[in-house]
Amino acid sequence: MMSIERSKNKVQLTVENIGGIDDTSVTFSPGVTLLVGRNATNRTSLLQAVMAAFGSDDVSVKGDADEATVEMNVGDDTYHRTLKRVNGQITASGEPYLEDSTLADLFAFLLESNEARRAVANSDDLREIIMRPVDTDEIQAEIERLVQQRNEIDQELDEIESLKKQLPSLEEERTSLRDRIEDVQAELAEKEDELDSRDADLEQTREEKAELEEKLSTLRDKRSTLENIRYDLETERDSLDSLRSEKQDLESELEELSETPVGEIDELASRIDRLREQKQQLQSEISECRSVIQFNEEMIEETDAELPTALGADEPVTDQLLPEETTTCWTCGTEVDVEQIESTVDRLREYSQQKRQESNEIQNELDDLKQKRRDLQQEQQRRDDIQQRLTTVENEIESTEEKIEQLTERKETLRTEISEVESEVEELENDSYEEILDLHKEANQLEYDLGKLEGNVEQIEDEIRDIEEQIGEEGDLKDDRDALSDEISDLRTKIDRIEQQAVDEFNEHMDTVLNLLGYDNIDRIWIERVEREVREGRRKVSKSVFDLHVIRQTENNTTYEDTIDHLSESEREVTGLIFALAGYLAHEVYETVPLMTLDSLEAIDSDRIANLVEYLSDYNEYLLVALLPEDAASLDDEYEQITEI
Repeated sequence: MMSIERSKNKVQLTVENIGGIDDTSVTFSPGVTLLVGRNATNRTSLLQAVMAAFGSDDVSVKGDADEATVEMNVGDDTYHRTLKRVNGQITASGEPYLEDSTLADLFAFLLESNEARRAVANSDDLREIIMRPVDTDEIQAEIERLVQQRNEIDQELDEIESLKKQLPSLEEERTSLRDRIEDVQAELAEKEDELDSRDADLEQTREEKAELEEKLSTLRDKRSTLENIRYDLETERDSLDSLRSEKQDLESELEELSETPVGEIDELASRIDRLREQKQQLQSEISECRSVIQFNEEMIEETDAELPTALGADEPVTDQLLPEETTTCWTCGTEVDVEQIESTVDRLREYSQQKRQESNEIQNELDDLKQKRRDLQQEQQRRDDIQQRLTTVENEIESTEEKIEQLTERKETLRTEISEVESEVEELENDSYEEILDLHKEANQLEYDLGKLEGNVEQIEDEIRDIEEQIGEEGDLKDDRDALSDEISDLRTKIDRIEQQAVDEFNEHMDTVLNLLGYDNIDRIWIERVEREVREGRRKVSKSVFDLHVIRQTENNTTYEDTIDHLSESEREVTGLIFALAGYLAHEVYETVPLMTLDSLEAIDSDRIANLVEYLSDYNEYLLVALLPEDAASLDDEYEQITEI
């Protein structure tokens, strides 16, 4: 059993015009506080005021007022809300305890109309109640974003693996080039030695030799430049082929994509907005209907309580035995049958159930439309990306073609220049030193080859360094990928974890409470989490479902499965409360909501109420319970009591 650390702060509440309260101020301490009184003594209204201070909108304004206020002081902190009636609608402002009261409304504020509490008796979708606070769309979007990041890392890791395979061949090529450089250097040294010996024997003027050397140097430079241009041309042509291939692939993919009109996405957005407005309107109607039902039930209970007093001892016995019960209608002021009011309340319940069904249908349609919009947006985004890349590729193709044209023109110019220099060198040659000129040409070629080889080695060494740097990042990339996989796994199992925890919490607490309250004819009440194919709009999907099982036990210790409909009102109320407690614990509501409220426990006998209150008090700092005086008498005398509201 979990342990809640009790706060030392008392709570002071000042209320005006909420429910049936005109103006009141109360203070309660941490632990259990009992609101003791008869029906229609504003106990539920005070609970509503507390809920309003925490941020709930499930609150009614006094019928003869247009504005209600509540202020709550907890220690040094103050929270306040103002509720105004405008055109029949209640609007709220102020600074409540919670920014979002969804979890509290479902699992902490357990008034009679609480949806989680009523879900069991109404055979509602228990799984939907538990999972309502979880934004599954946001979780899925986050999963898709993380998966995209992981895919990008996988591409980088695949590239690193490919680079690893390239590294040995590059290192081998570098070694081969270095060996070739040594050979060329040795050959060049031999040529230079031979030239030195020939120069000593050759009789030629210094000017002629200098001019020849200059021409040969020029010839060597131009040939080197020409070779570089040839290499650049080859590189640019390869790049052009690659770009043209990519352009063709992009155009093919673009043709395969269907056209996604922006208007269709906008129309879907408009439909989604309209459905949301319809759902909000339905939720508002359901809330108003619950308030009317609750109000009428309290008034009926008050009428039932006052009836024995109204039939005094001096009244004839025959009058006391009249079967019809009437009361003054609190709406129109005429005498009406209580049964007629009860019938109206039943119809209101049916109407409320119908509206809830309509709300669920609208939610299903909303889910379909949002999925369709996401699909269209993703396809449109892909089309935009392709078109943007196509523009880039076309620009690169144009730029590459211009470079090829410029390099081709430069190559032809160099060929012409080389031819002219070669002619000049031939004019300087004569029979006396033709052989030495050949040696110079060979030496020039060797120097050119040596420069080319050294440039290739430098290029390969740069490539090797780049590969080694990328390989060095492999460990960090793998760590990032593992972290992303863990996060994706956590998100994918988050829904399963919440569902399973809610089921486990319910089953554990239900077993404990059944034993604690002594329902001898019930062997077990438990929830089974199963996967079923259900229809969502026009699709069938696999979805978790919570099946509630009721196991009875006969006097002969024979067990059999029963239905929730055959449970007593007391058993259904207890089951509903435990289901709400399971949601309270599964979503860790106690982390943000330190308070729980309870009322309408009359269907449960006093001793069991006492045990139930003591059990629930272990799970929150403040527990407010509305009770009749005879039920309160069975509870611990140490509990704080509020009797005047």
